[in-house]
Amino acid sequence: MIDALVIGGGAYGCDIAAELKSIGFERVVLAEREVCLFGRASYANQARIHNGYHYPRSITTAERSRINFERFVQDYPEAVLSRMVKLYAIAKDSRISAHQFAVFCERIGAPYHAAPPRFENLFDPALIDAVFVTAELAFDATVLARHMQERLRQLKVDVRLGTEARIVGGDSAGASYELNGQRGRARWLFNCTYSDIGRIGIGIETRIKRELAELALVRPPSALDGLGITVLDGPFFSLMPFPALGMYSLSHVRYTPHQASLDPTERLAPVIANASYMLRDTARFVPSMSSCRYETSLFEIKATIARNEDDDGRPILFERNKEHPRIFSILGAKIDNIYDTRAYLRSLHWSD
Repeated sequence: MIDALVIGGGAYGCDIAAELKSIGFERVVLAEREVCLFGRASYANQARIHNGYHYPRSITTAERSRINFERFVQDYPEAVLSRMVKLYAIAKDSRISAHQFAVFCERIGAPYHAAPPRFENLFDPALIDAVFVTAELAFDATVLARHMQERLRQLKVDVRLGTEARIVGGDSAGASYELNGQRGRARWLFNCTYSDIGRIGIGIETRIKRELAELALVRPPSALDGLGITVLDGPFFSLMPFPALGMYSLSHVRYTPHQASLDPTERLAPVIANASYMLRDTARFVPSMSSCRYETSLFEIKATIARNEDDDGRPILFERNKEHPRIFSILGAKIDNIYDTRAYLRSLHWSD
């Protein structure tokens, strides 16, 4: 019997496996279905290191981002695009006014100032009320994956790539599982499979919304080099550097989501890319984006807690199975909040 099985080799699964070793677990196995770590949602995302600005409707999420931002940047400097400038623009028909955004930044202690004319002039003044320079950065998922792989190696975590895992059940002494069809037992089991969290043999009580999301990869005009742009707060967009490929990602509140379901068994698959709609709408707000070059789109299943749909909050889900208390299901939200997961693991009593 091993001490712990962690299923899922994304940011949260890798960090949890490393943390378990750090707090005294001897034999930890990490099983990942793909042939590499960080191969799915930890890669196909906006690569944003949140600093709170994105969540004016969820103070708790914003404050956790503020607390974790500096620590993440200090811990992973080789993976951080530290020279980018991030602009937050407030649309004239936004749910939040420029004044309210400023008050919000003051409340969470997030640095900001009015954008100088060279940045303000990038936007159509008929549609944008105010532009702020903020302190938000991007990360390179491939560099982070290499860092994590080395950390797991040094900690002697047994990493098994290309391994299909399934939870069979559990009892008071541990959990039963299958790895590529081979049965095994673990004293503790951690389900960190993100959008598959309710699909690998055991359900969860928390309702999860699964959403097929499109991330367009583009090459914007030179006037936007080194910039990240987010327009708040409504059916707008974010343009962020995507360091892993030397391009930019473009996401849009209206056009990034393709399909959504609360049914964990429903299959979600793209029909046609929405990138042209994203680009057309983005160019209304930032006219130079009319010359932006589209390269390709990444499609991935995004998972969020359904009850946070309205407030846009992104708490981490820690659900301990009531019937099998040695099985945990953990749904991470933002990569910089891995520190909250570490604190949670250290708060529990792990003796047999």
